[in-house]
Amino acid sequence: MPRVYIKTFGCQMNEVDSGKMRALLGKDGFTATEELADADLVLVNTCSVREKPEQKLHSFLGRVLPQKRQRPLTVGIAGCMAQVDGERLFARYPQVDLVFGPDAVSRVADMVSTAKTRRVLDTHFLDADDYPFISDVDPVAAAKLSAFVTIQKGCDNRCTFCIVPATRGDEISRPMGEVLAEVRALTDRGVREITLLGQNVNSYGLKLPGHATFAELLAQVHDVPGVEVLRYTTSHPRDIGDDVVAAYRALPKLASHLHLPVQSGSNAVLRRMKRFYTREHYLGVIDRLRAARPDLVLTTDVITGFPGETDADFDETLSLLDAVRFQASFSFCYNPRPGTPALRLLDDAVPAEVAHARLERFQTRQREIAIEAHAAMVGTTQRVLVEGPSAHDEGVVCGRTSGFKTVNFPGSEALVGTWVDVVITRGFANTLRGEAV
Repeated sequence: MPRVYIKTFGCQMNEVDSGKMRALLGKDGFTATEELADADLVLVNTCSVREKPEQKLHSFLGRVLPQKRQRPLTVGIAGCMAQVDGERLFARYPQVDLVFGPDAVSRVADMVSTAKTRRVLDTHFLDADDYPFISDVDPVAAAKLSAFVTIQKGCDNRCTFCIVPATRGDEISRPMGEVLAEVRALTDRGVREITLLGQNVNSYGLKLPGHATFAELLAQVHDVPGVEVLRYTTSHPRDIGDDVVAAYRALPKLASHLHLPVQSGSNAVLRRMKRFYTREHYLGVIDRLRAARPDLVLTTDVITGFPGETDADFDETLSLLDAVRFQASFSFCYNPRPGTPALRLLDDAVPAEVAHARLERFQTRQREIAIEAHAAMVGTTQRVLVEGPSAHDEGVVCGRTSGFKTVNFPGSEALVGTWVDVVITRGFANTLRGEAV
C-alpha cells in the first residue's frame, strides 16, 4: 500500500486538516507513516499567521525535495501559506507536484491522483452552499483521549494584523447535526475530551436565522454519552454573550479554562487593531465569567510592538495582565504579514529592539504570575484525566486538570484513561507535580 507522511506547521486547525487528509487518503488506499524515508507521498501543511512556520517550511522542503532524485515521490504543499502564495511556491520549487489551500482539503485524494501526471494548483474559496465539512474521523485522533471537532471555518472579523481571512475565507458554521455525529463517532472510539474548534466559536450560527447558537451547541455536545470534558477554542471577547456565560453555571463538563485573546490592554491599540471592544468591556466579560465559574483559569494572546504602541500603551497591557492574572499566554512581537491592513500603519512602526524589550518584560511578569498561581495550588487535590506517560521521567504519568494544568505524578501506564485525584506537591512555571491520593 502507498504510504503518506504529513508534516504540520501551525495551529490546531492545521492539525485537524492534516487529520482529515489522513482519513481521506486512507479511504483511497494510503497508510500513514511517521518515517519520511518510507513515504510515497509527502504533504506539508503550512501556516502564515507568523513568519517562523514559513521558515520551517522552506527548511523542511530543503530536506525532502532532493529525495525525488532517488525514488518516486509526490510532494505537496497545503494550508494557509499555500493559499496565499500559490503559484509563487511552484516558481520557487519546480519539484513540488501540488499546492492547495484549506478549502481544497476535501479533494485531496483526487488532487494526489492528478498530480501523478501534471501539477495541481487549487486555491479557490468555496461558497457557503458548496463547502463540505469533512466527517471522516482521523485515525490518529481517534486513538487518543482528546480530539478536536471543527464547528466552523473562516473568519468575518478583519483584525488589521491578521491574515486568516485571506487564507481561510469567510466564516461558515457547520450544521449542528454534523458536529454531533462526529462527536459520537469519536466517543464510540474511546475519546473522552472534546474540543470544539473555530476561528471565533462564539459567533457560531449567528449568520443564519434559526441556526443553533454556540451556547446551544455546547449544551448538546455536553450531553453526548461518552463526553467527559468539553473545551473550545478560540473566542473573540466581543461575542461572548450571556448565554455562554450561563453555560459555565449549567454545564459541569464544560472545562474551567478559557483562552480569550486580548492582544493589548490599550484602547488606542485595540482601535488600531480593529478588535471592536475596549479594555473595560474585556474586564467586564472576565467579571461575568468568574461570577459564573469562580475557579475559571484564563489564558490569552498578546502582541507587543504593534504600530503606534507607546510606552503608556504597553503599560496598559502590563496592568491588564495584573488585573486579570492570566495564568499563561501566547505572546509575540508584532509580525507584519503580507496583505494585512496593518501594513498601512508601518510609518508608525515600533523599533524591533523596543518591541522585544516589551515582550521580555511581559513574559517575565507572566512567568511570575504563573508560578504564584501554581504555588497557591500546592496542597490542593486536583482531579486529573491521565493522558499518558511523562515524556521525561520513567514511572511518572501526566494528565490535565479541568483548568488545563498539566500534572505529573508517579504512576503506571495502567492509569491512562482514568480519572485520578492528585494532591499537588510542587508548582513550576508551566506544570505541576503531585502524588495520587
